[in-house]
Amino acid sequence: MWRYIVLAAVVVSIILFGVSLIDASSSDEVRASTILMSSADTSGFARAFDARDWQFPRDFGPHPDYQTEWWYYTGNVATEDDRRFGFQFTIFRRGIAPGEAADGSEWRTDQLYMAHFTVSDVADDQFFHEERFSRGSAGLAGATVDPAYRVWLENWEVRALDADATQTQITADTDVYGINLILDQVKPAALQGDSGLSQKSDAPGNASYYYSLSRLATQGQIRIGDRTFSVTGYTWKDHEFGTSALGADALGWDWFGLQLDDDRELMVGQIRLVDGERDPYFGGLLVNPDGTTEYLDAESFTIESTDTWTSPHTGAVYPSGWTIRVNPSGSAPFSLMLTPQILDQELHGGGIAYWEGSVRISGDLTGYGYAELTGYVDAMTGRF
Repeated sequence: MWRYIVLAAVVVSIILFGVSLIDASSSDEVRASTILMSSADTSGFARAFDARDWQFPRDFGPHPDYQTEWWYYTGNVATEDDRRFGFQFTIFRRGIAPGEAADGSEWRTDQLYMAHFTVSDVADDQFFHEERFSRGSAGLAGATVDPAYRVWLENWEVRALDADATQTQITADTDVYGINLILDQVKPAALQGDSGLSQKSDAPGNASYYYSLSRLATQGQIRIGDRTFSVTGYTWKDHEFGTSALGADALGWDWFGLQLDDDRELMVGQIRLVDGERDPYFGGLLVNPDGTTEYLDAESFTIESTDTWTSPHTGAVYPSGWTIRVNPSGSAPFSLMLTPQILDQELHGGGIAYWEGSVRISGDLTGYGYAELTGYVDAMTGRF
């Protein structure tokens, strides 16, 4: 999966004067635009050209030689009486310069962090979202695998509960809602694209390194106001890192991470181009019950919108409902119908507005998943 975020004029001064000059109280100025900044200098950063020798749990951690990285968790969970919730928990890292800062000051850093945290309360048709920003210094935010896997921004964090990070815990809390969830890895890491090299356009290096943990058994609590719900279900994790992934003519993308009730998982997506076409270089992945995978090229599936929804917050018109037809080479073709569990799952009021929310799957197979839609409010052209 790829992820987002927009730019603002303040970034220019931050880049010119150095992130080390920002004190801890200025986080309001370190906007989402700083995290993914198209005009930031990419010289010196590594690019994703060739296959990678993946090593876990090492590769669960940070890769500061690459400019952009994110750890992305989405889940669908329910109480015993089937009250359903969705959640998204994502931490982004953006490098101003490659590697870790060599200076000895605990305040100096070349890494900026942003986090998005949402909960969808399906029964009450409520969508909660919040974002935070910080610098990767003085313990405010960071990512590590030494001595154990941990990614955090203030008191929002995911951390390993065992040495090989097959069991993790996500904790995040706001004044209105919060989660405390334990995730158990069910399947091995699924390498997206060509053995984890995910090409985003025809230009060499316009790619990222990308793996998924497509089925994490999940249990814990979700809090809404003064009510706490015990829940179980499944979570999907994406971890992706690279430099200059998208092509110059990319408008936005539609991405789907789907967990099917037959114990398979499906990732499909499309990069929408400014001329209305679909980039042929990005495909999908089908994960089998035993954890083996089948790459899906762009010709082996179709994504058709079946409805639209107009945001009352931004005025954007999003697709809202889809038919996805998949024709894998190793198994029978199937057709899925996706329906948002809540229409309004738009993140707005921050660096960029986009729709990311829980969907219910029907058709030839059933299940739940997540959809992410960008470029419907502001074009992503030249931003990532």
